[in-house]
Amino acid sequence: MHFAELHHQTPPLLIANVWDAASAVAARKAGYQATGTSSAAIAAMLGYEDGEALAFEELLYIVTRIKAVNNLPLSVDVEAGFGRTPAQIAAHLTSLARLGVAGINLEDSKVINGVRQLADAHEFASTLKAVRRALDEAGYCLLFNIRTDTYLLNHEQALQETLLRGRLYQAAGADGLFVPCLTSEQEMAVIAREIALPLNVMCMPGLAAFGKLKNAGVSRISMGNFVHSAMQSKLEALMLAIQSQQSFAGVFVDESS
Repeated sequence: MHFAELHHQTPPLLIANVWDAASAVAARKAGYQATGTSSAAIAAMLGYEDGEALAFEELLYIVTRIKAVNNLPLSVDVEAGFGRTPAQIAAHLTSLARLGVAGINLEDSKVINGVRQLADAHEFASTLKAVRRALDEAGYCLLFNIRTDTYLLNHEQALQETLLRGRLYQAAGADGLFVPCLTSEQEMAVIAREIALPLNVMCMPGLAAFGKLKNAGVSRISMGNFVHSAMQSKLEALMLAIQSQQSFAGVFVDESS
């Protein structure tokens, strides 16, 4: 199926969020239909804080290595676009499209002086419209999954603000609406009903099972950086065990069980 068509299947599309070639190979072997990068996981893997601390060229290299070992559809998290102008953002997306990337996540918040802040909804929609036009005119087909951080940043009127932004972004050319930190099935249902875009939610503590998410109108489910974080915690525990036990026994515990 075409990447866009996967957002209209039953059950919801489960995206395997990856951060390097090895994790991309693991996703392919596990039978996932599509992959997506996690900006936070890639940043951590390279020793950066999340929030466009790495250079776009570094992200591009990671995407190149992922594409080299995995032919699944790949959506790239480009954060706020790594650019100050629509032209700069469009140039970056064009570079990704030339690699064969199927889609992108573009978010309406940005880290400024260490603090993540929501962009003005109308200004972001205007930028999105210009970027979308530039890619369309150049003949590149990318699925624009647009992330709004209303819930992530605990907006006082998160549901109402999400609906406002969702309508603006749809009109500006969004193909999907990504709402990280949304966990209420009731509010998912409202958003899915009111915004005619595939709704993407993300792994969170307390998130409902996938069948319930489907019933709430969810079309796409992401892992975010939580799988990477879980693996990193296991790695740290293993490294500590080797040091404290003065033995490699813990490395082979799964093989001996």
